[in-house]
Amino acid sequence: MHSDKKHSHASATRSEPPPAPSAPRPASRPGPEPAPGPDASGLNLELLVHGVGGTTPDEMLDAPFPERVTGDATAAVYRRGEDMDAEARPGDYTDKPVPEAYSWCNLTSGNGARALWLLLLPFMVANLAHWMRPAAGGSRKAVRVHGVLVRLLSLSLTVLLVAAACEVALDLVAWQCAGASLCVADHSWLGFMAADRAGNGGWWSQPGRRLALAALLPVALTVLLWWLSHRTWSAYESQPPLQKPIDEDDCAADGRPALCLPGFWYGKRLVARLRAAHTAAGFLTVAAALTAATTRHDGEPGGSAALNAAGWAIGLLAVAGALCVLYVVCSRGRKESSPDDRVDELAVRALPGASVAVLVLAVGHALWSRPGWVSAGGELPGDETFGVIAVLQGALVVALGALGLLLYSQRPVARTALKGLGSASVAMLACGLGGIMSGGVAQRMGDWLDGGSSTPGMRGAHLEGPPTVLSWQASVIPLLLAAVLVLVCWFGVHVWRQAGALTEDVERGYPGVVPDATRSRRIAGAVSRAGLTDSAPWLVGTVALITLLLGGLAVLGAWTTGEVPGRAADGLPAIVDGFAETVQALGSWLIGFAFLLLLTWGRRAYRDPSARRTIGILWDVGTFWPRAAHPFAPPCYAERAVPDLAWRIGMWTQQTGGRLVLSGHSQGSVLSAAAIWQLDPVTRRHVALLTYGSPLERLYGRWFPAYFGPQQLRDLHRELDCWRNLWRFTDPIGGPVRLPNGKGPDVDRGPLLDPLAYGRTVEQPLPAPILGHGEYQADPAFGEERDRLLARLRERRPVETGLCGVPRQPERSASAADPKGAGTAEAGTTAGVAEPPLVVDPDVAAKEAENRAAEARGAAEGRREAAAQTTESGRSSA
Repeated sequence: MHSDKKHSHASATRSEPPPAPSAPRPASRPGPEPAPGPDASGLNLELLVHGVGGTTPDEMLDAPFPERVTGDATAAVYRRGEDMDAEARPGDYTDKPVPEAYSWCNLTSGNGARALWLLLLPFMVANLAHWMRPAAGGSRKAVRVHGVLVRLLSLSLTVLLVAAACEVALDLVAWQCAGASLCVADHSWLGFMAADRAGNGGWWSQPGRRLALAALLPVALTVLLWWLSHRTWSAYESQPPLQKPIDEDDCAADGRPALCLPGFWYGKRLVARLRAAHTAAGFLTVAAALTAATTRHDGEPGGSAALNAAGWAIGLLAVAGALCVLYVVCSRGRKESSPDDRVDELAVRALPGASVAVLVLAVGHALWSRPGWVSAGGELPGDETFGVIAVLQGALVVALGALGLLLYSQRPVARTALKGLGSASVAMLACGLGGIMSGGVAQRMGDWLDGGSSTPGMRGAHLEGPPTVLSWQASVIPLLLAAVLVLVCWFGVHVWRQAGALTEDVERGYPGVVPDATRSRRIAGAVSRAGLTDSAPWLVGTVALITLLLGGLAVLGAWTTGEVPGRAADGLPAIVDGFAETVQALGSWLIGFAFLLLLTWGRRAYRDPSARRTIGILWDVGTFWPRAAHPFAPPCYAERAVPDLAWRIGMWTQQTGGRLVLSGHSQGSVLSAAAIWQLDPVTRRHVALLTYGSPLERLYGRWFPAYFGPQQLRDLHRELDCWRNLWRFTDPIGGPVRLPNGKGPDVDRGPLLDPLAYGRTVEQPLPAPILGHGEYQADPAFGEERDRLLARLRERRPVETGLCGVPRQPERSASAADPKGAGTAEAGTTAGVAEPPLVVDPDVAAKEAENRAAEARGAAEGRREAAAQTTESGRSSA
């Protein structure tokens, strides 16, 4: 996604949120009763939520020095200084709302440690695949199978990354280079490991000891991944839930959108289990690599029978540990109807501890003296692991695709990305990214250790190089890039042709102006480029299919020939032989370059806050969802942001009785919708939703149909009918909500004119810019819709509804739980805070009828305005 341009008329340049000049002070004290003072029930509040890129509070509020109302340096609510005591002066705000800004950008781009998240990119993409399943239509078994498949694929990515570290440290460095005199001569820092041809050398010269020492690298990588996950887990998933549990048979859990349920934003138990399983898998992978090498030597003639038996015993322990890991990963998924705050001590503590014990045994076994063992030529055993992992990942992707097609056929949802194949396609891209990272580091390290004398695996090279399957996988990268280039060119021609076809429509949208071919073409080009977003699913699907086919071809070539592509083509026609050598050399260079680029980007992001914010945009999009498949993925910022918004909305409306417009731009609109789903029905009657540049349907509805599909958005509109959505044809991210068969006032208003003026006018003497995804507040429609939402809220009375809501807090107050007033609040709630009282008006029936009539008039007026706007722009939504 593109970053936010801004929330106000201020500049869109992103900067760090300014520190509060003093200690944070709340606008009013939380509690069951409003603070003493003037009646604030007539007060209006506009709570602004920025999108990706993180517009700063001063930009959202158009104030140079906003003050923090509540929150911390990571995420907080800000106000202008003059508005801090607005609740004490409601008479000053009779004709305008009090603006507040919720800033959450530091959740994804705060400190330098966020740069390390680049290592977690494949894990993040795999986690997205979990949430992209089609709508299940009540098939809970299929949903569980889908979750198991994605979790298994995620586990394979962890094993792949640790295996790549083992390949570099154990095979390329400790086995091949340290065992070759020419390589040691070029890299003197390996001299203490070197031995002559007779095997004479220092204590570390024996291959087993070299391997044990080199194992520190993959072990350190596993510990780093565990630390990153645990550090963020303690700040996100382990936070106590805000809502009370809901029984599976309760009406609040039956047929409700999943984002309504209290356990959705609370993943403590699952993440803890998965983190323990993946950490154990990393340690067991290192142990298996060590044991495979030592056991092969001990099983040869002249080897030690006792050491061979010990090695097989350690191998069996590693296999038993792997089976335990698979059980933990497959046996339990997410529980969303209630916060699952239990911790599985056996899985969380015993499994990693047992894997560490197996690893220690493997290291001790490798350190045992084996005189006469030399690493003369060849590769370590176990290099076929990469081929096995590739085949398993391909099989899991195919299974995900078949399941997705089955679910879609049972319950087709309009505009679902790739007809149910979205999850499988994204999972394939995650495997591709994992292959680039693992193969890139191995290829680049092999080139460096070999001195660049030749491509690893070819004649003239000092080393055997990485496993053959990695060389084949690198060789197909040029073919994949060529296919992507063809697709990009095709889309480019499509945009160019469509821009020419739209030129006349653009001119008809501005009646009475003198046509300007250059101006019209520029506007039409912006509209055409923005429309590429709707073609993105097929681009992703095509790339994923090509990746799957080329990956299968690479594994097949490696297993059938046993040689790298350049050698496998020997004896074939010269053109084939030359092509094979070219793609192998080019692929080795490209995959190594990609890995170096990733490292360079991460290093720059660690030092440069602006680069870190650019990377933060990627995390803004990819880490909205909880870690349901991969515990090493970057943390879910919504598990902090959504409760923040829900608490702020609930407490402010409860204290003041005022009206609140939740104003969300871009990704902020998704957070806003998720927060409203967490509110109880009484609070919702005080709240209106204004979204603009919103990807709710265009991106989330298509890619995540089980959570933001038409049914879920229709439910949101039914529970919060005070909702308006602004969109433009030139916006590449936002679009209409497209509620099917919706009842009540329309949601969408658009397409809005962009630019606001075609040429120079009295109001716009200078050429108006094409706003695209930003500056929605510059359009007069923004202020009009906000004021109308507040007017509709003003006409309503907070009466009890018949909907099954999800309460924010326990139903009983402290006094109800303890008649003496000394009760203890439930976990995750504020002591002494009761549920907002239900206000029942004696004339409720008449009032409700009057309100419905007013809403019907508003709906008709909205439809007339939308039709007029469409006519004025000269374009149709088709």
